[in-house]
Amino acid sequence: MILVITPEQKFPNEAEIINQMFQEGLDLLHIRKPGISKSELTAFISNIDQSFYPQLVLHTHYELGKEHNISRFHYREADREEKKYKPVVEEHTISTSVHDIRVYNRLEKEWEYAFISPFFPSISKKGYGENTTVMEDINSRNNEHVKLIALGGIDVENIQKVFDAGADGAALLGGIWEREEPLEAFMKCRKKSFYN
Repeated sequence: MILVITPEQKFPNEAEIINQMFQEGLDLLHIRKPGISKSELTAFISNIDQSFYPQLVLHTHYELGKEHNISRFHYREADREEKKYKPVVEEHTISTSVHDIRVYNRLEKEWEYAFISPFFPSISKKGYGENTTVMEDINSRNNEHVKLIALGGIDVENIQKVFDAGADGAALLGGIWEREEPLEAFMKCRKKSFYN
């Protein structure tokens, strides 16, 4: 499974690139734009082809899900711990983020998948994840209900290592949006990974 997370800031022709990535086999798009208003997010979503709405994952303004037929919501670690997802768990597909394999191993099966990061030193957050051991730590994975999605520093050069290490998927951010040609970067990652 290959997922892409949107850049926090506006990106030129972003929706057009997203539509093209979906046409090239993108599994899921996480819309993560901290601080975006509900009306701005509505405008952003409206530029994405409606046929791809079932593959969109909201990080904020979950109420827009009903208006746009989006049933996938992602909850930050803090929101998970406060059980903010409980009211929607029956009708929606939910995902979350962790930074430790022990926390991942304790996740209940109501979660479809969890990002675990940082897998490699971050591309978009310079200096973050320099001494990460996440890739080695997943050897002690024992949660068979929740898919494990690697996040952090993943690009065409190392994406195969993610799957070789036992992750169920890769989430791409800097490896796409920090490149001159995001669509081309996505296509190379998809081709390079075993998943094609």
